[in-house]
Amino acid sequence: MTIAELQSQIQDDLETELKSDTDYSENLLEIKVRNAIREVRTRRNYPASYTEEKIAADLERFYSTITALAVYEYNQVGAEGQSLHTEDDVQRSWYSKDEILGNVPAFVKVL
Repeated sequence: MTIAELQSQIQDDLETELKSDTDYSENLLEIKVRNAIREVRTRRNYPASYTEEKIAADLERFYSTITALAVYEYNQVGAEGQSLHTEDDVQRSWYSKDEILGNVPAFVKVL
């Protein structure tokens, strides 16, 4: 699977889950999925010797993490930077993005 195919598969899954929301935006979801893949890729810190195929195969292992991060970012639209929001009788608190990315270890070099 390529990175583009991974992105497409995650987006398709999330569209199925989110398209019934009244505020659903396909374009916004696409951006959030792409950014989630980039964030996991950056966090992994792949060695220069890794090919795109190896990176794509590795990213596939983090499918649920990428999906959770994309949903987190999508749902944060309009509430960026807030950790708690109260409106009328509804209170919403956000956990840290680092909690989602906590299972994404970086590659390290041994000297």
